[in-house]
Amino acid sequence: MRAVFVDANAALRTLAERIGPRTVPELAIGFGAPGPDPSTLPSLLGGAGIAVIDHTALPIDVARRCVGLRDVVFLGTGARSYMDPEALAGIGISVHVIKGYGDTAVAECTIGLLFAAARGFAAMDSAMRRGQWRRSEGMQLGGKTLGLIGFGGIAAEVARLAQGLGMKVLAWNRSARAFPGVEFVAVERLLAESDAVSMHLLLTDETRGFLTRERIAALKPGVLLVNTARGALVDEAAMIDALETGRIGHAGLDVFETEPLPAGHPLAALDNVTLSAHSGFRTPEANERLVEAAFAHCRRIVDDTARSPA
Repeated sequence: MRAVFVDANAALRTLAERIGPRTVPELAIGFGAPGPDPSTLPSLLGGAGIAVIDHTALPIDVARRCVGLRDVVFLGTGARSYMDPEALAGIGISVHVIKGYGDTAVAECTIGLLFAAARGFAAMDSAMRRGQWRRSEGMQLGGKTLGLIGFGGIAAEVARLAQGLGMKVLAWNRSARAFPGVEFVAVERLLAESDAVSMHLLLTDETRGFLTRERIAALKPGVLLVNTARGALVDEAAMIDALETGRIGHAGLDVFETEPLPAGHPLAALDNVTLSAHSGFRTPEANERLVEAAFAHCRRIVDDTARSPA
Protein backbone atom coordinates (compact mmCIF):
# COMPACT_ATOMS: atom_id res chain seq x y z
CA MET A 1 0.00 0.00 0.00
CA ARG A 2 1.36 3.41 -0.99
CA ALA A 3 1.61 6.30 1.45
CA VAL A 4 2.18 9.96 0.63
CA PHE A 5 3.42 12.54 3.13
CA VAL A 6 1.74 15.50 1.49
CA ASP A 7 3.26 18.49 3.31
CA ALA A 8 6.61 17.77 4.96
CA ASN A 9 8.53 20.89 6.00
CA ALA A 10 12.33 20.83 5.89
CA ALA A 11 12.80 19.34 9.36
CA LEU A 12 10.08 16.72 8.95
CA ARG A 13 11.30 15.82 5.44
CA THR A 14 14.77 15.01 6.76
CA LEU A 15 13.27 12.74 9.40
CA ALA A 16 10.78 11.19 6.98
CA GLU A 17 13.51 10.38 4.46
CA ARG A 18 15.50 8.63 7.20
CA ILE A 19 12.69 6.88 9.07
CA GLY A 20 9.99 6.36 6.45
CA PRO A 21 11.54 3.91 3.98
CA ARG A 22 12.40 1.36 6.67
CA THR A 23 8.79 1.25 7.88
CA VAL A 24 6.76 2.12 4.76
CA PRO A 25 8.67 1.08 1.62
CA GLU A 26 6.13 2.63 -0.77
CA LEU A 27 6.44 6.19 0.53
CA ALA A 28 6.41 9.46 -1.38
CA ILE A 29 7.22 12.79 0.25
CA GLY A 30 5.82 15.90 -1.35
CA PHE A 31 5.71 19.66 -0.89
CA GLY A 32 6.89 21.71 2.03
CA ALA A 33 5.63 24.75 3.86
CA PRO A 34 3.11 26.21 3.24
CA GLY A 35 1.96 22.91 1.78
CA PRO A 36 -0.22 22.07 -1.21
CA ASP A 37 -3.54 23.61 -2.07
CA PRO A 38 -6.15 21.09 -0.85
CA SER A 39 -7.71 20.96 -4.31
CA THR A 40 -4.51 19.33 -5.63
CA LEU A 41 -4.59 16.43 -3.17
CA PRO A 42 -6.37 13.94 -5.48
CA SER A 43 -3.61 14.22 -8.08
CA LEU A 44 -0.85 14.47 -5.47
CA LEU A 45 -1.99 11.27 -3.75
CA GLY A 46 -2.37 9.50 -7.08
CA GLY A 47 -4.44 6.64 -5.70
CA ALA A 48 -2.40 6.17 -2.51
CA GLY A 49 -4.20 4.43 0.32
CA ILE A 50 -2.57 6.46 3.11
CA ALA A 51 -2.13 10.23 3.39
CA VAL A 52 0.23 11.55 6.07
CA ILE A 53 -0.79 15.15 6.81
CA ASP A 54 0.89 17.77 8.96
CA HIS A 55 -1.17 20.92 8.35
CA THR A 56 -3.09 20.65 5.06
CA ALA A 57 -6.89 20.80 5.06
CA LEU A 58 -8.83 17.85 3.68
CA PRO A 59 -12.37 19.04 2.91
CA ILE A 60 -14.95 16.32 2.38
CA ASP A 61 -15.56 17.32 -1.26
CA VAL A 62 -11.83 16.94 -1.96
CA ALA A 63 -11.66 13.64 -0.07
CA ARG A 64 -14.42 12.20 -2.27
CA ARG A 65 -12.12 12.70 -5.26
CA CYS A 66 -9.13 11.00 -3.62
CA VAL A 67 -9.57 7.61 -5.26
CA GLY A 68 -8.16 4.78 -3.15
CA LEU A 69 -7.64 6.86 -0.01
CA ARG A 70 -8.61 4.85 3.06
CA ASP A 71 -6.52 6.23 5.92
CA VAL A 72 -5.26 9.65 7.01
CA VAL A 73 -2.46 9.78 9.58
CA PHE A 74 -2.54 13.28 11.04
CA LEU A 75 0.63 14.54 12.70
CA GLY A 76 -0.74 15.54 16.08
CA THR A 77 -4.05 15.59 17.90
CA GLY A 78 -5.71 18.58 16.24
CA ALA A 79 -7.09 16.93 13.11
CA ARG A 80 -10.46 18.65 13.60
CA SER A 81 -8.86 21.98 12.75
CA TYR A 82 -8.18 20.66 9.25
CA MET A 83 -10.84 18.04 8.52
CA ASP A 84 -14.08 16.46 9.73
CA PRO A 85 -13.18 12.94 10.96
CA GLU A 86 -16.82 11.83 11.24
CA ALA A 87 -17.67 12.99 7.73
CA LEU A 88 -14.58 11.26 6.38
CA ALA A 89 -15.49 8.06 8.22
CA GLY A 90 -18.85 8.23 6.47
CA ILE A 91 -17.12 7.84 3.09
CA GLY A 92 -14.76 5.11 4.30
CA ILE A 93 -11.70 7.15 5.29
CA SER A 94 -10.32 6.66 8.81
CA VAL A 95 -8.47 9.52 10.52
CA HIS A 96 -5.69 8.55 12.94
CA VAL A 97 -4.01 11.03 15.31
CA ILE A 98 -0.69 10.90 17.16
CA LYS A 99 -0.77 11.54 20.90
CA GLY A 100 1.87 12.12 23.54
CA TYR A 101 4.82 12.86 21.25
CA GLY A 102 5.18 16.52 22.29
CA ASP A 103 3.82 16.73 25.84
CA THR A 104 7.09 18.03 27.27
CA ALA A 105 7.71 20.43 24.37
CA VAL A 106 4.25 22.02 24.59
CA ALA A 107 4.37 22.16 28.39
CA GLU A 108 7.68 24.01 28.25
CA CYS A 109 6.19 26.41 25.68
CA THR A 110 3.25 26.97 28.03
CA ILE A 111 5.54 27.84 30.91
CA GLY A 112 7.61 30.05 28.62
CA LEU A 113 4.54 32.00 27.55
CA LEU A 114 3.44 32.17 31.18
CA PHE A 115 6.72 33.83 32.11
CA ALA A 116 6.44 36.15 29.10
CA ALA A 117 2.92 37.13 30.15
CA ALA A 118 3.97 37.63 33.76
CA ARG A 119 6.98 39.82 33.00
CA GLY A 120 6.11 41.58 29.72
CA PHE A 121 9.35 40.62 28.01
CA ALA A 122 8.02 41.02 24.46
CA ALA A 123 6.84 44.60 24.97
CA MET A 124 10.11 45.60 26.65
CA ASP A 125 12.12 43.95 23.87
CA SER A 126 10.10 45.72 21.17
CA ALA A 127 10.44 49.10 22.90
CA MET A 128 14.18 48.75 23.41
CA ARG A 129 14.64 47.94 19.72
CA ARG A 130 12.95 51.29 19.05
CA GLY A 131 15.39 53.03 21.39
CA GLN A 132 13.01 53.26 24.34
CA TRP A 133 13.88 52.19 27.89
CA ARG A 134 10.53 50.73 28.95
CA ARG A 135 10.82 48.99 32.29
CA SER A 136 7.64 47.25 33.47
CA GLU A 137 6.56 45.72 36.74
CA GLY A 138 5.54 42.09 36.37
CA MET A 139 3.89 39.32 38.33
CA GLN A 140 5.96 36.99 40.48
CA LEU A 141 4.69 33.47 39.77
CA GLY A 142 5.89 31.81 42.97
CA GLY A 143 2.98 31.61 45.40
CA LYS A 144 0.36 32.35 42.72
CA THR A 145 -2.44 30.04 41.56
CA LEU A 146 -2.42 28.45 38.10
CA GLY A 147 -5.69 27.08 36.74
CA LEU A 148 -5.55 24.37 34.08
CA ILE A 149 -8.66 23.94 31.92
CA GLY A 150 -8.45 20.38 30.64
CA PHE A 151 -6.04 17.84 32.05
CA GLY A 152 -4.24 15.40 29.76
CA GLY A 153 -0.57 14.64 29.26
CA ILE A 154 0.47 18.21 28.45
CA ALA A 155 -1.40 19.68 31.41
CA ALA A 156 0.18 17.10 33.71
CA GLU A 157 3.63 18.25 32.56
CA VAL A 158 2.61 21.89 33.03
CA ALA A 159 1.40 21.08 36.54
CA ARG A 160 4.70 19.44 37.40
CA LEU A 161 6.70 22.40 36.12
CA ALA A 162 4.44 24.96 37.80
CA GLN A 163 4.71 23.16 41.13
CA GLY A 164 8.48 23.41 40.77
CA LEU A 165 8.03 27.18 40.54
CA GLY A 166 6.09 27.18 43.80
CA MET A 167 2.68 27.70 42.25
CA LYS A 168 -0.59 26.29 43.55
CA VAL A 169 -2.29 24.32 40.78
CA LEU A 170 -6.05 24.01 40.28
CA ALA A 171 -7.53 22.00 37.42
CA TRP A 172 -10.85 21.25 35.81
CA ASN A 173 -11.46 18.36 33.44
CA ARG A 174 -14.54 16.95 31.77
CA SER A 175 -13.86 13.52 33.29
CA ALA A 176 -12.43 12.57 36.68
CA ARG A 177 -8.68 12.94 37.08
CA ALA A 178 -6.15 12.79 39.89
CA PHE A 179 -2.59 14.11 39.99
CA PRO A 180 -0.22 14.65 42.93
CA GLY A 181 -0.53 18.15 44.37
CA VAL A 182 -3.26 19.26 41.95
CA GLU A 183 -6.71 20.19 43.29
CA PHE A 184 -9.53 19.40 40.86
CA VAL A 185 -12.34 21.91 41.22
CA ALA A 186 -15.43 23.25 39.47
CA VAL A 187 -14.63 25.50 36.53
CA GLU A 188 -16.38 28.42 38.25
CA ARG A 189 -14.00 28.24 41.20
CA LEU A 190 -10.98 27.88 38.91
CA LEU A 191 -11.91 31.02 36.99
CA ALA A 192 -12.52 33.03 40.15
CA GLU A 193 -9.36 32.01 42.04
CA SER A 194 -6.64 31.58 39.40
CA ASP A 195 -3.99 34.25 38.87
CA ALA A 196 -3.16 32.55 35.58
CA VAL A 197 -5.27 30.25 33.41
CA SER A 198 -3.94 27.85 30.78
CA MET A 199 -6.06 26.08 28.15
CA HIS A 200 -5.53 22.32 27.62
CA LEU A 201 -8.76 21.01 26.10
CA LEU A 202 -9.04 19.05 22.90
CA LEU A 203 -11.09 20.94 20.31
CA THR A 204 -14.46 19.24 19.78
CA ASP A 205 -17.96 20.45 19.01
CA GLU A 206 -18.54 20.54 22.79
CA THR A 207 -15.38 22.50 23.67
CA ARG A 208 -15.39 24.99 20.80
CA GLY A 209 -15.73 28.46 22.35
CA PHE A 210 -15.47 26.98 25.86
CA LEU A 211 -14.01 30.17 27.30
CA THR A 212 -17.07 32.26 26.53
CA ARG A 213 -17.59 35.96 27.10
CA GLU A 214 -19.41 35.07 30.32
CA ARG A 215 -16.57 32.89 31.57
CA ILE A 216 -14.01 35.54 30.64
CA ALA A 217 -16.04 38.03 32.70
CA ALA A 218 -15.78 35.62 35.64
CA LEU A 219 -11.96 35.60 35.54
CA LYS A 220 -9.97 37.23 38.29
CA PRO A 221 -9.17 40.82 37.24
CA GLY A 222 -5.70 41.09 35.72
CA VAL A 223 -5.45 37.32 35.14
CA LEU A 224 -2.80 35.93 32.81
CA LEU A 225 -4.16 33.73 30.01
CA VAL A 226 -2.07 31.16 28.11
CA ASN A 227 -3.33 29.11 25.19
CA THR A 228 -1.16 26.44 23.57
CA ALA A 229 -4.10 24.15 22.75
CA ARG A 230 -6.43 25.53 20.04
CA GLY A 231 -7.49 29.12 19.32
CA ALA A 232 -11.13 28.16 18.80
CA LEU A 233 -11.44 27.14 22.46
CA VAL A 234 -11.67 30.84 23.34
CA ASP A 235 -14.15 33.49 22.21
CA GLU A 236 -11.53 35.59 20.43
CA ALA A 237 -13.56 38.81 20.24
CA ALA A 238 -14.37 38.61 23.97
CA MET A 239 -10.71 37.92 24.79
CA ILE A 240 -9.62 40.99 22.82
CA ASP A 241 -12.20 43.13 24.63
CA ALA A 242 -10.94 41.79 27.98
CA LEU A 243 -7.33 42.53 27.03
CA GLU A 244 -8.25 46.09 26.05
CA THR A 245 -10.00 46.71 29.38
CA GLY A 246 -7.35 44.94 31.47
CA ARG A 247 -9.71 42.21 32.67
CA ILE A 248 -7.08 39.93 31.18
CA GLY A 249 -3.74 41.40 32.18
CA HIS A 250 -1.71 39.63 29.52
CA ALA A 251 -2.23 36.73 27.10
CA GLY A 252 0.47 34.37 25.86
CA LEU A 253 -0.89 32.78 22.67
CA ASP A 254 0.60 30.05 20.51
CA VAL A 255 -2.68 29.27 18.71
CA PHE A 256 -5.33 31.37 16.99
CA GLU A 257 -8.78 31.09 15.51
CA THR A 258 -7.30 31.73 12.04
CA GLU A 259 -3.78 30.53 11.26
CA PRO A 260 -1.51 32.02 10.09
CA LEU A 261 -2.58 35.11 12.00
CA PRO A 262 -3.84 37.58 9.35
CA ALA A 263 -1.89 40.79 8.81
CA GLY A 264 -3.35 43.67 10.78
CA HIS A 265 -5.11 41.38 13.26
CA PRO A 266 -6.26 43.25 16.42
CA LEU A 267 -4.15 40.97 18.64
CA ALA A 268 -0.98 42.21 16.96
CA ALA A 269 -1.75 45.78 18.03
CA LEU A 270 -1.96 45.00 21.76
CA ASP A 271 1.07 45.41 24.01
CA ASN A 272 -0.32 42.99 26.57
CA VAL A 273 -0.21 40.00 24.21
CA THR A 274 2.76 37.74 23.45
CA LEU A 275 2.38 35.95 20.12
CA SER A 276 3.95 32.65 19.08
CA ALA A 277 3.42 30.97 15.69
CA HIS A 278 1.85 27.65 16.77
CA SER A 279 5.34 26.36 17.50
CA GLY A 280 4.86 24.82 20.95
CA PHE A 281 5.28 21.26 19.70
CA ARG A 282 8.20 22.02 17.36
CA THR A 283 11.41 20.73 18.90
CA PRO A 284 13.84 18.23 17.34
CA GLU A 285 13.01 15.70 20.05
CA ALA A 286 9.25 16.01 19.58
CA ASN A 287 9.58 15.96 15.78
CA GLU A 288 11.49 12.69 15.87
CA ARG A 289 8.97 11.02 18.16
CA LEU A 290 6.14 12.34 15.98
CA VAL A 291 7.54 11.03 12.71
CA GLU A 292 8.51 7.67 14.23
CA ALA A 293 4.99 7.25 15.65
CA ALA A 294 3.35 8.31 12.38
CA PHE A 295 5.22 5.82 10.24
CA ALA A 296 4.83 3.06 12.81
CA HIS A 297 1.11 3.71 12.51
CA CYS A 298 1.35 3.55 8.71
CA ARG A 299 3.14 0.20 9.04
CA ARG A 300 0.31 -1.17 11.20
CA ILE A 301 -2.24 -0.05 8.60
CA VAL A 302 -0.26 -1.76 5.83
CA ASP A 303 0.10 -4.95 7.86
CA ASP A 304 -3.56 -5.00 8.86
CA THR A 305 -4.57 -4.51 5.22
CA ALA A 306 -2.32 -7.37 4.13
CA ARG A 307 -3.86 -9.69 6.73
CA SER A 308 -7.44 -8.77 5.82
CA PRO A 309 -9.27 -11.16 3.48
CA ALA A 310 -9.53 -9.90 -0.05
